[in-house]
Amino acid sequence: MDYKTSGVDIKAGREFVSEIKQAVEGTHTSNVIEGIGGFGGLFRIPIDNFKKPVLVSGTDGVGTKLELAQSKNFHFEVGIDLVAMCMNDIITSGAKPLFFLDYIATGKLDKKQLLQVVQGISHGCKENNCSLLGGETAEMPGFYSNNKYDLAGFCVGIVDEDKLVNGKKVLENDLIIALKSNGVHSNGFSLVRKIIQNNNQIDKEFEKFFKLNFYDELLKPTKIYNNIVNQLLSENIEIKAMSHITGGGIPENLPRCISSNFIPYIDTKSWDIPILFKFLKEVGMIPEKDFWNTFNLGVGFCLIIDKQFKNAIFNICNEHKIDSWVIGKVIKKNKSAKANVLPGILI
Repeated sequence: MDYKTSGVDIKAGREFVSEIKQAVEGTHTSNVIEGIGGFGGLFRIPIDNFKKPVLVSGTDGVGTKLELAQSKNFHFEVGIDLVAMCMNDIITSGAKPLFFLDYIATGKLDKKQLLQVVQGISHGCKENNCSLLGGETAEMPGFYSNNKYDLAGFCVGIVDEDKLVNGKKVLENDLIIALKSNGVHSNGFSLVRKIIQNNNQIDKEFEKFFKLNFYDELLKPTKIYNNIVNQLLSENIEIKAMSHITGGGIPENLPRCISSNFIPYIDTKSWDIPILFKFLKEVGMIPEKDFWNTFNLGVGFCLIIDKQFKNAIFNICNEHKIDSWVIGKVIKKNKSAKANVLPGILI
């Protein structure tokens, strides 16, 4: 009995590292000292432009979207998802991403499959000037089935302490600007998968009514908002707070970025909820409260600003081909008496 017989192929693992090397090194910036191959990635911190540099870190996964994506061979796309879920979190502090690490666990190493995943991770990093500094691939027979893998990501960014975006400057009547999502992103898929299990013709029904491929729409990778946020900050547009709309939807995530003295007032008529969400709600008979607290409903990211910056933000969003609109404003909590309140948000 040897290691390979027990289910772990060390040679295949070495070959996989060799095959992903080009994709990984294609993301490296000039600050990478040593990346793939060693026991740790080495990165030179670019502190010259910072008075008080602060490192911002975040970690996340892709969730149960992986199960559906793997069954439909959307491996490249979930690689982008992994980067997006981590990067969109750390940029809410005003940080510029520096480097990214990944962890891939599988029952049996499928080089063709996982190469696409790493290529997706590399694509997400390269598009945002972030170095894929290293990672780990673990073959774990008996723990994962042979055709399954799991992902975890880790992102580190940097921001000057004096330029931290932390919500402390948010005032009453500040505007909330919504940036459109790319679809369901990477949250709510436990519910989505249950709906699919209970409706085995759901893809054909969606295509019949909307002339779109159901799984192409459902499994679009999460939008990464780093480039647009970076441009807004570099043009001296003051962003007082930012929120990445992930699990829990708008009700859970938007209040997290402002003081407890305020509450977001959202105009639900300011945008049309995309047809995919409406379709899932109808087919799955999702209650209104769960609908709002599960999905992003077309809003992937939010900015809180003084109204003087509104038009400048819209112009830059247009340059990046991202739909944006005023979704609401900030009000004091004591003015919420007549409102219909969902948990954590005023509607």
